[in-house]
Amino acid sequence: MNWPAMIVASFVPMVIGFIWYNPKTPMGAIWVKETGITDEKMKNSNMAVIMGLSIFFCLVMTIMIVSHEVVHQWGAFSLLNKHPEEAQKILTTYADEFRTFGHGALHGTFLGICLIFPVFATNGMFELRSWKLILINSAYWTISLAIMGGIISAWY
Repeated sequence: MNWPAMIVASFVPMVIGFIWYNPKTPMGAIWVKETGITDEKMKNSNMAVIMGLSIFFCLVMTIMIVSHEVVHQWGAFSLLNKHPEEAQKILTTYADEFRTFGHGALHGTFLGICLIFPVFATNGMFELRSWKLILINSAYWTISLAIMGGIISAWY
């Protein structure tokens, strides 16, 4: 496992979120309006805890989901215990296959569209949230996951 790649990728949502949800940007302004977040609510929150847990959750997601989605060789690692020769042959033959930023970004995009959007849409409908908010949050995670996947795939 390439720890520097995992750590860098786990900070991507924070960087994207800083821009995406900034109230001075179009998406941020809509997000503030749709969520009802106010300066007063933000002042009463514990940002150190929020940021710390967010980074931790992103690291967990990066290691447990994104890396397994974009690095196809993980499947061969599961063969190591029972079929080490087969696994070694696969890993030797395909060690660097599909290790590009674009390939990882494609898989990250699939995660956003096929996993994140359905979850956010389902929750959003039951919470009676607007489709604007559902799409803003889903797009944010899709972009973040695309960049995370690209970093992991290219740097792994």
